[in-house]
Amino acid sequence: MAVHIPFSSDTYINRRKTLMSNMPGGQILLLANEESSINFKDNWHPYRQDSTFLYYGALSLPEMAILIDVEKGITKLFADDLSIDMVIWTGPQPKIASLAEQVGISHVYGYNELQNHISGDIHYLPPYRANQGNTLKSILNIANLSPSLELINAIQKQRSIKTDEEIVEIEEACRLSKGMHAEVIKNIRPGIYEYELVGVASKYAFDHNVRWSFPPILTKNGQTLHNHYHGHKIEENDIVLVDGGVELPSGYCGDITRTTPVNGTFSSQRQEIYDLVHKMYREAAKISKAGVKYMDIHLHAARVLVDGLKDFGLMKGDTDEAVNEGAHAMFFQHGLGHLMGLDVHDMENFGEENIGYSDAVKKSTQFGLKSLRLGKKLEVGNVITIEPGIYIISELIDKFQAEKRFEAFINYEKLNSMRDLGGIRIEDDFLITDEGARMLGGDAPMP
Repeated sequence: MAVHIPFSSDTYINRRKTLMSNMPGGQILLLANEESSINFKDNWHPYRQDSTFLYYGALSLPEMAILIDVEKGITKLFADDLSIDMVIWTGPQPKIASLAEQVGISHVYGYNELQNHISGDIHYLPPYRANQGNTLKSILNIANLSPSLELINAIQKQRSIKTDEEIVEIEEACRLSKGMHAEVIKNIRPGIYEYELVGVASKYAFDHNVRWSFPPILTKNGQTLHNHYHGHKIEENDIVLVDGGVELPSGYCGDITRTTPVNGTFSSQRQEIYDLVHKMYREAAKISKAGVKYMDIHLHAARVLVDGLKDFGLMKGDTDEAVNEGAHAMFFQHGLGHLMGLDVHDMENFGEENIGYSDAVKKSTQFGLKSLRLGKKLEVGNVITIEPGIYIISELIDKFQAEKRFEAFINYEKLNSMRDLGGIRIEDDFLITDEGARMLGGDAPMP
């Protein structure tokens, strides 16, 4: 069983020191993820360590805990060496003390000793798996959990700003993600099935010792935003939307989307829509920089959308009024992007409002805008996605038209004539710098 530790022990020591300096005191408890069964106890899903545990401790193994004493400046690791019964099934593994040394931890104890070391104020994160919550309740001997907002704020402040060594990892994840997309695009042809293209992408990932960073969206029905069905046969006049990325052994991710015409050429109508999405993408990238609210970048892309659709006769009226009312969400139902790093949606397990928003920028409840995962001001060192799209969803047309919603802004007669357009999205990953936004991973094919 190999354990991948991407950085030096000093990196992890310094990360924990920074965390302690941003906390008022007490103890910080970080739990490793446990194994998760597919359909019976010993048939596991592929193991994925908790990202915060990876950030401060690197070790990608279950049944571990890190306890940081803020006042004393001491970090303790709780874990057990493999028993001979486990070695028989999994093979040998370095001793826990040896692994701990590689991440700068010298205080190592058995996992069942954890409770004996817990005292005073305990800071822990909100669990996103049921077994995490149950473990916390058992270890802390409490009935109801009360995650620490102070810990959430300290971690998100630190993890949101990527270091140079992190950028090297993310850049490589983006490069391989784009290579995977290029391989899929090369194999798109009439008669192939979506699942065969998923197979092409999966082979590329395995060939490069990486795995999917999230379940792939690969579909001829791109108007379904999170379409994980892959059973359709690709036809001559289809367009194929692929939203997928890879994750390195270190846990760092890429997230790329391309939309490709099967026969090599968009119809004139789809070409117009594609060009408009590309304009939204370019305009958003151009104004993305430190100090700008991502909410404002999203709304700027929405205004570009409305102006373009007015030129096509699909929308009408005042552009600002249309965006303020949310009429653009008939065509653009999701947010422009999100933070990315060790998670493809970085730290969203802490809650979108805690990660993507601030006291100065609150999350909207308006349809479409409420799906924007990131709204606050960008900072140097943020890694973000920019992923505008246009989607023609028949069920949404039927609902809004029946409600006479947005009649001042939407030309329903024209819209009803293009229900078969589908969905088009473009996405890349960007590092926020002093100069603006730098695309990561190099170029990937675009129609």
